[in-house]
Parts: sequence; C-alpha cells; structure tokens
Amino acid sequence: QVQLVESGGGLVQAGGSLRLSCAASGRTFSYHVAWFRQAPGKEREFVAAVSWNGGYTIHADSVKGRFTISRDNAKNTVYLQMNSLKAEDTAVYYCAARSGAWYGVPHSLLARYEYWGQGTQVTVSS
Repeated sequence: QVQLVESGGGLVQAGGSLRLSCAASGRTFSYHVAWFRQAPGKEREFVAAVSWNGGYTIHADSVKGRFTISRDNAKNTVYLQMNSLKAEDTAVYYCAARSGAWYGVPHSLLARYEYWGQGTQVTVSS
C-alpha cells in the first residue's frame, strides 16, 4: 500500500511560480509517479510523469517548457516545479502512482494508476 500526500498549492499571480510536492509513505517507493490536474467542470488531465528512478520524464504539451517534474527517492518525494503560471493552470493538482513498465502504457491513462493523493489547489490570478 502506498499513501500519497500533496502539498505546496496556493494562490499566485500570473507569471509566478509554485513548487508542488508529493510525499509517499508505505511500501518502498518504486512506482512511476504522475501529476494530473482537474479544473472545475473539466475532466482530469495528465500534466507530467516521472519513472521510478527519475531517469525518464514526460510532460504534456500544455506545460512543456514551464513545468518540470522530478523526484528524490531518498526523501520519497516527487516535485512539480511550475513556472510562468497562467490563469488556465488553475486546478486541483493530484499525484498518482503506478507500478509496471514505463513504456507501452499511456501515461495519461487514469485507470492505470493504482494510488492517488487527495489533491492540492492551485489558483492563478490574472
């Protein structure tokens, strides 16, 4: 069993930065981890993912060049550094973990993720 707890959300002006954290506890943290977000009235969408050892990352086109996912396995924590924030980045951000192969599975497939955090709100004012 893996428990995930997000933190770092808040209110920021457009153009600003935030760093989200996803702290894991429970079994050895050898899962691939992704960040998703969900804005009011919209479906949950994929933001970024990192492989279990941090060797591979992937970012959605909408955040590429602005957001960076990383992890520190010594601290059992995954980060999402968000720069140049826009009003359209406003959403609840969730981290999720899955086991299995890195390749061959769509990273955006919600059903593939076994564990989810409770989410943290990010609000970007324009």
